[in-house]
This record gives sequence, structure tokens and C-alpha cells, in this order.
Amino acid sequence: MPEMLRIAVPNKGALSESAAAMLSKAGYRQRSDTKDLVLVDELNNVEFYYLRPRDIAVYVGEGTLDLGITGRDMLLDSGADAEEIMALGFGASKFRFAAPGDREWTVEALHGKRIATSYPGLLRSYLDERGISARLIQLDGAVESSIRLGVADAIADVVETGTTLRKAGLRLFGEPILLSEGILVQRPQARGQLETLALEHLQQRLSGVIVARDYVLMDYDIPAALVDEASALTPGLESPTISPLAKQGWVAVRVMVPAKGHQLLMDHLHDLGARGILVSELSACRL
Repeated sequence: MPEMLRIAVPNKGALSESAAAMLSKAGYRQRSDTKDLVLVDELNNVEFYYLRPRDIAVYVGEGTLDLGITGRDMLLDSGADAEEIMALGFGASKFRFAAPGDREWTVEALHGKRIATSYPGLLRSYLDERGISARLIQLDGAVESSIRLGVADAIADVVETGTTLRKAGLRLFGEPILLSEGILVQRPQARGQLETLALEHLQQRLSGVIVARDYVLMDYDIPAALVDEASALTPGLESPTISPLAKQGWVAVRVMVPAKGHQLLMDHLHDLGARGILVSELSACRL
């Protein structure tokens, strides 16, 4: 029997719940008690280790863990010897500059200033690439308070909606430093060492969950004479599945359609003459 895949999963924070839900939909066991630090999924030959999201890239890069789920921002900030191999489509955020809204700011104006951040490694690389010398003030969260308390002139932080910054009297400026999301990482040295089939199955399962978020399964009945027009509205990934009905001259159609706008598509099909239109959510698929 091949060695188990060892995968690090966020134990708390914004990525934790989404990562666990995605793995569950992909058919892997997940812990029921948040105090559990390790879970063995013997059926799928995987061991899950629940670690701080910020530490996962380091554990993967330096230790014996094969893979990990973390944020792109945390990977780049860590400087760990790990690489992104797959974007997971959850936990989207932007890493942005912000400063008091009483003046116009540019990134170049940060030269010689104090910048508070929880991501000094990521920010230092960004500034060095642009020849900007600034003093970085490392804080562990709540960096928006640093300007009011006289610790910094500007901040660089992960932004989701920007509401917290606006409440603190700050305004975003410059282009996003980084677009982040949940990602799957591995050690570069692990290429070829991992059980190829197990890794392939993991990525296929995760890809299936990602695709399932964007599509729904639609079933409807329609007169056979209108199938071509209906198929033009719902072409599917390959083509619709069409089956004859007991009702003379009618067929049943089953097809995957984009989740976005599916209600409008149902309107068009009904106007065309389709009946019995049903939509089912997908939890996973394999294309």
C-alpha cells in the first residue's frame, strides 16, 4: 500500500471553513471536533493536519507534509520553499495600500514613510521591485489603528470589502499589490516523489468541486420539434442528453448550464415551450 498523503489544512480563520467544506464535498473525511489536530482518512489514504494558516507554507516547505491549503498572500509572505499548484476559488481578497483620506497618495509617495502591515515579507518584495525604501512596521492584525495611534503613515493590508478601512477614515490607493485566494501548495522537491495517482485524484476531485460551484443540472421536457432551438439555449459542456418520453412527440432533456443566469434561461425555455423545468445544485462532478 502506498504511503499516505499528508495534507495541511487551516485550523481556523477565514480559510478554515471553506477548505473543510471543499474537502468534504470532494469525498474526504473532515474533523467533527475543532480540537482535533490530526485526522486519518484511511479510505482515501490521506492524513490531514490542522495548522495555523500562516504556518502551513512553512510546514510544507520545511517538513514532511506533502501538500497544504493556505492563502496566496500567506505563501508569498512566508518565503517558504513551497509553490502554488492549484487555485481553489475561495477566500478571495486583495492586498492594498491605504492611508488617511485627507490627501492624495501614490505608491511612490511611500518612499521614506512608515507602513504598518501583517505581511512584511510580501510587502518588502513589492517595494524592493519598485525601488521604494520605506520602514515597515510589523503588526499582528488590526493595522488600521496604527495611523490614528501614530505608529505608521500608511498601511498595507488584506481587503475584502474595505468597510473597516473607511470606518477608520482611510482610503485605498494604488493598484492591488496582490490578488489572493485559497490555494493548494507543495514543495518543489516533492515533484515526482508524491504518489502520482493519489495527487491526481485529489486535484481532479477539487477541480470537480470548483466546476460544480459554477454550474447547475437542468432537466426539462420539450416537443421534439423544438429540440434544436432548445439546444441552442442549453448546449451543455459536450451536448444535452435527450431521451424520448411516453408522450408522443416529446423528449426529456438533461444538461449542465451555468449557475449564473439560470433563472433567465428557465424563462427563455418556458417561453419556447419547455415544461417541467427543474434545476438541481451540484456538489461535485468529474469532467
